[in-house]
Amino acid sequence: MTVILHISDTHIVPDGALVSGRLDSAGALAQLVKRISGIRDQIGPVDGLLVSGDLSDDGSAESYARFKALVAPLDLPTYVIPGNHDARDPMRNAFAEGLPASGLLNWSRKVGDIHLIGLDTLVEGHGLGTLSSDCLTFLQDALSETGGAPVLLALHHPPFACGIGFMDDIGLTNRDALQDVLADYSGALRIVCGHIHNMMVSDLVGHVAISSPSPCSTFAYDRRPDAPVGYMTQEDGCLLHRWDVGFQTIRIGPVAGSGPFPF
Repeated sequence: MTVILHISDTHIVPDGALVSGRLDSAGALAQLVKRISGIRDQIGPVDGLLVSGDLSDDGSAESYARFKALVAPLDLPTYVIPGNHDARDPMRNAFAEGLPASGLLNWSRKVGDIHLIGLDTLVEGHGLGTLSSDCLTFLQDALSETGGAPVLLALHHPPFACGIGFMDDIGLTNRDALQDVLADYSGALRIVCGHIHNMMVSDLVGHVAISSPSPCSTFAYDRRPDAPVGYMTQEDGCLLHRWDVGFQTIRIGPVAGSGPFPF
């Protein structure tokens, strides 16, 4: 069995700052890390931490150092991909042991029984994301080298429309190109992403795609054309992806309820 802890959209800022002057994103992540640490004996061994983008809110070196300090109590190998709020070079410097020394931040790793692939959808200076031709070629090559192992494929921008208008406006620009690559892949594959601060599950050319919630905020699921643009101050949790005889994904909330009580 292989287990990957998946956190997304932490939006960490330098010490003393708040996101949008309101959100204590570091406090929210610290609370989630404390929650996870407190239930490690319940969830069992974890093989790695995957962070699907927007680790930082401002792309600063200080924010990445703070992020690393906040997740350090988990003591897990950490695999990161950039989101639209991240900056490649500061992120590369902060995670030099796991990211390419130059170019796009694509990577492929064998973690336990799983082949973990991370794709770089960042278009610096823009909220939207895209998969360049180099990214798509990297993905094709990585899939051809899995040796039949189950694949957990991570990217920041969702490969599906979420229905939240202002987020779909800054979504993945070439979802069809990704689908063309994945449509020919018949092995076990799960796609995970972030960006929309909500857990959503979608079908994608015969595979399952799941987006992660954010520890610090969310966006209302509001499909009205005149829906207000903005975030909600609702803290949420993370996901646990398990591979045994197949994939299973479990949501871990930010706080524990009372109980358990006898029936």
